Amino acid sequence: MIIGLIGKANVGKSTFFNAATELAVPAANYPFTTIEPNVGVAYARVKCVCREFGVQDNPVHSMCIDGNRFIPVKLIDVAGLVPGAHAGKGLGNKFLDDARQADVLIHVVDASGSTDSAGKTVPAGTGDPMFDINFVEEEFDLWMAGIVSRDWSKTAREAENQGQKLEQMLAKRLSGLAIPEHQIFAAVHESGLASKKPTLWSEADILHFCKVLRAKAKPFLVAANKADLPTAEANIDRMKKAGLTVVPCASEAEAMLKKASKKGILHYLPGDDSFDVKPDVALNDQQKKALDIVRALIEKYGSTGVQEAINIACFDLLHLVAVYPVEDEFKLADKKGNVLPDVRLLPTGSTAKDLAGTVHADLAKGFLYAVDARTKQRIGADHQLKSGDVIKIVSASSRG
Repeated sequence: MIIGLIGKANVGKSTFFNAATELAVPAANYPFTTIEPNVGVAYARVKCVCREFGVQDNPVHSMCIDGNRFIPVKLIDVAGLVPGAHAGKGLGNKFLDDARQADVLIHVVDASGSTDSAGKTVPAGTGDPMFDINFVEEEFDLWMAGIVSRDWSKTAREAENQGQKLEQMLAKRLSGLAIPEHQIFAAVHESGLASKKPTLWSEADILHFCKVLRAKAKPFLVAANKADLPTAEANIDRMKKAGLTVVPCASEAEAMLKKASKKGILHYLPGDDSFDVKPDVALNDQQKKALDIVRALIEKYGSTGVQEAINIACFDLLHLVAVYPVEDEFKLADKKGNVLPDVRLLPTGSTAKDLAGTVHADLAKGFLYAVDARTKQRIGADHQLKSGDVIKIVSASSRG
């Protein structure tokens, strides 16, 4: 599962990326600082089941801190867009091509309005983040439409003559975007084009279909960055009134809190709605002032927004569930004795056999049954899993 960070140049995507992954990549106040996509590991945060079961867990591929499980997800920071990118302006189609692999997109915008459409610095409040939101989504839609419409008449005629289903033709055309056929089928119907012959589709029809498909297959979340600046509040209200999924965000504040926590100055976990200065730490006036600003931001919005954005992307937009595979349903451990060693993020509706496949293909191939560690009851291959399930897989095949 991949989260993509997109947006125009110079809105703070690299700062968001650094805050989420704690990796140091260039973050400067000029357009096109990011040219190649940066890939790192961020973490989705869920309440761990360790305290419910009364065990001390020993995670192998994730972290558990104070009863909170942090599950790794891939985060890709794609270089900034400018209007006309789909036609090659700025660094053009490369940006969009880098974003195609993402399952969900966090659109980082400058909520303070301190950058223009090209990413150049302007007086705060004079830039329009709503324009930025619209143009980035439009660039993505036009880019997808360009892929679909290429030699459309010829392809559509061949598909009709061969009796090929429309969604199969489109799935082949969009194979590089990792969009499953069932989403294409749904988008065709939702766009009202299911009854129209492909050879009769106009350019407007193709663009409309791509808008519907993009919203379904590459959902957007708006991270309203620089929310700590005075000019941001009114713009954030505008975004919410427009019906957008918006998270007020202050990436620099999150980065500062993580750095202070790592140095032992604060007790803070990503996504917390508060932080505490450790009793034996003496702060200077500048540090106190900076932390007071961050504290006021968190009191206003509930968090710095970085962790919240990642969680909304995973659980609200992609509807993932967190499931814990184990090899011993009594000790909740793997063969090495690691308690609750792993947690997998799976799409809602995933089954016990789907979970087996994420552990190892052989486990799914030889699947016999699973065991719910809570009830100790056997469950079948088609049993749908829910978040927080702890599951043992019994298979005729070893993992090899």
